[in-house]
Amino acid sequence: MTERSKTHVILLSCGSFNPVTRGHLHMFEKAREYLHKTGRFIVIGGIISPVHDSYGKAGLVPSRHRLTMCQLAVQSSDWIRVDPWECYQDTWQTTCSVLEHHRDLMKRVTGCILSNVNTPSTTPVIGQPQKETPMYQNHNPANKPTAIKLWGKMSESLGKICCVRPHIERFTFVDENANLGTAMRYEEIELRILLLCGSDLLESFCIPGLWKESDMEVIVGDFGVVVVPRDGTDTERIINHSSVLRKHKDNIIVVKDDINHPMSVVSSTKSRLALQHGDGHVVEYLNQPVIDYILQSQLYINASG
Repeated sequence: MTERSKTHVILLSCGSFNPVTRGHLHMFEKAREYLHKTGRFIVIGGIISPVHDSYGKAGLVPSRHRLTMCQLAVQSSDWIRVDPWECYQDTWQTTCSVLEHHRDLMKRVTGCILSNVNTPSTTPVIGQPQKETPMYQNHNPANKPTAIKLWGKMSESLGKICCVRPHIERFTFVDENANLGTAMRYEEIELRILLLCGSDLLESFCIPGLWKESDMEVIVGDFGVVVVPRDGTDTERIINHSSVLRKHKDNIIVVKDDINHPMSVVSSTKSRLALQHGDGHVVEYLNQPVIDYILQSQLYINASG
């Protein structure tokens, strides 16, 4: 398949990120590597969306800290960014609503409809009016757009419709009512937003009453899920345990890795415990800029968070 004919993917990860760990970033990298190896996908970007403060999880530090830590963790990445929209809402948002927000936002940025996993579009997903010259039109194959270039152009246009919220100057907030005009023009590609998660989130779909079935239908059926399992997790058993997961199993991509990577078991809980106990292994769990910020802000020092 040519780069243009492959499905272009944005990976979206929702969660507490309390704090963001090397394991979270490892999940993005492993997912992108696996999707590229399939030959069917090109991952053009990753989005970290920390949960709202009203989520109510014990020990959850304020979103201003979690957003800053996430930004510090990805500052050297050229394809993963932190999105504050979820934190800036009046109350907690469901995973389904976060996915729908980003889908609708990309519609506005690209000017075209995004495909669902199970209903590929027959029209340009990212495109331009037929009478206009494509931004990337060039007869030299060497100058064709790369995934990173495409994500960079999209991020650049997002920046044109952003306003800064008070006290969090490093983060931008997208104004959905802004008029984008015709700034964005791309070659015709197929773009999908996929939820990136660990097997623990997938397993939570099987807990009665925890998720609305209608939300599960949208998340798995309309968007699709990329699962990076922790060591020894039987994802097949999890999928078979849920009627919704079984129904949409073709929309669930399980990242297979023959090598058990130590980062796959690094959790925020383990990181907080290491910080509370002064465990030197914390440097294996968290990036140094994140550790420095935690110490400077006196976070997670007490057992209460």
